[in-house]
Amino acid sequence: MNAHSTRHSVQSHLTASLTAYLEDLQESGVDGIPAELVTSAETYAAPQRTAAPEQGRENMMNEQASTPEKHETLEQIRKNLGPCQRCKLGATRKNLVFGVGNPKARLVFVGEGPGADEDAQGEPFVGDAGKMLNRIIAAMELKREDVYICNVVKCRPPQNRPPESDEVATCSPFLLRQLQSVRPEVIVALGSSAAQALLQTKVPISKLRGKFHDFHGMPLMPTYHPSYLLRTGGNSDSFWSVWDDMIQVLRLLKLPVPDKSRKK
Repeated sequence: MNAHSTRHSVQSHLTASLTAYLEDLQESGVDGIPAELVTSAETYAAPQRTAAPEQGRENMMNEQASTPEKHETLEQIRKNLGPCQRCKLGATRKNLVFGVGNPKARLVFVGEGPGADEDAQGEPFVGDAGKMLNRIIAAMELKREDVYICNVVKCRPPQNRPPESDEVATCSPFLLRQLQSVRPEVIVALGSSAAQALLQTKVPISKLRGKFHDFHGMPLMPTYHPSYLLRTGGNSDSFWSVWDDMIQVLRLLKLPVPDKSRKK
């Protein structure tokens, strides 16, 4: 008998002894002996055939190549988020505001967080800032249902304050999963909080806007928040700065650029 056969014989004998011992303990009424342990003992020393290192590596590579990438749906992400209480915002919100729009949108708008109207209705950008965003979308000759709209955090910060760093850190993984699910061709970050959170920078929005940045391989255009446009006026310099940013977005999407002229 060679060494391999001897080793296998010893393993088989030990397995049989261990299995019998565990079964005796169970029959004698001893508690805490899981049935799975008895079953696993029966298979513990079963001989395993191992491939050569190079062959194993090749098989693993082939298996990975043949396995399609799993696509996570927005519904699955929302279900996983559940009645979220992962940060302190969960205790003060009325409704969790997940996102709305086309799950296969080419363009995604990301704001900083829900306001009072959004908290009440459970939908992003439905208040006055939402009306301004709708105006921007319409100016691009798109419809709200063509795009996807969400926020960095899913719950309203008290008194509409900017989201705090721990709140952003807790919620950002879900935002990233949303964006990876939609897989847009362009992301527009609305306002400094959203842009700084996504790009992990403290550079002010006035210096970030006007050019594309990379976000996990997706082009991201920071621009002013619609609420800022409400404060400065719909025909202000800031409004036309946003329009200049949207022109770049349209061109990247290879969509027609509507001819807009500033009102005097």
